[in-house]
Amino acid sequence: MSNLSQPIDLVPAPPKRHPEWIRVRAPFGEEYTRLKALVRTLELNTVCQEAMCPNLGECWGAGTLTIMILGDTCTRACRFCAVTTGNPRGIVDVDEPRRVAEAIAALDLKYVVITSVDRDDLPDGGAGIFAQTIREIKERTPRTIVEVLTPDFSGNAQWMKKIVDAQPEVIAQNIETVKRLTYMVRDRRAGYEQTLKILRAVKEMDATRKTKSALLLGFGETTDEVLETMRDLRAHHVDLLSIGQYLRPTDKRRHYPLVEYIHPDVFNYLKEEGMKMGYTYIASGPLVRSSYKAYEAAQLFG
Repeated sequence: MSNLSQPIDLVPAPPKRHPEWIRVRAPFGEEYTRLKALVRTLELNTVCQEAMCPNLGECWGAGTLTIMILGDTCTRACRFCAVTTGNPRGIVDVDEPRRVAEAIAALDLKYVVITSVDRDDLPDGGAGIFAQTIREIKERTPRTIVEVLTPDFSGNAQWMKKIVDAQPEVIAQNIETVKRLTYMVRDRRAGYEQTLKILRAVKEMDATRKTKSALLLGFGETTDEVLETMRDLRAHHVDLLSIGQYLRPTDKRRHYPLVEYIHPDVFNYLKEEGMKMGYTYIASGPLVRSSYKAYEAAQLFG
């Protein structure tokens, strides 16, 4: 990885063509088709679609997906993200937890990831709706393993406690990038230490909950910075980690420029080093995203 730290407008452009290891097969298959139809019928928001995930076909083909609650408009404007930014004006669909749980039962999912946009406009950041959604799922399909990928709740541990008390098997909050680049890549209301704080708080509330985070590479970070971030996450008792390649959503100025494509060998090296640090599971590769093959990690701890 490079050691670039210039202003983003001076960062050299990457190759115009994706390298061969970035190419994705078009989605296909009976299970993909079934899930696509059900998602449309049940009027679900999925981060797979909203964030233009490159693994949509593979994950849906395997019968897994990530459901996005609390609307499709985020109050923050992270520069790596494709999700719409705006002001939801405090609007909440209080019936959403029930409908999501019924949808999961209809989809017959063994493992589900529930995520959301940031909702800084709500008194608890949306934590109450998250918790109710988990409870509704557990009531209808108690064997479904639930992973939640939450906002950082502005570092408010009491808001996170609502989710911990609802007992999802995995609680994730993504650190996204290395410390040096945090305020260039993420919304300024987010923060490197804030993410670490909320992940540690989960373990302090309930050490049996598995915690998870994710990194994107290609913003101009160095290998040493990535390893430092991985060590910081482990020092805060994070169990599971995803490491993937940043792909710029659009060429609009609001989206952070892609500095470089990271070779698969680097991803393999980072996984090896991370497992030495004591992670339970690491998914590391160019097309890996936070929830990619999340069910594989779950199998390691029951």
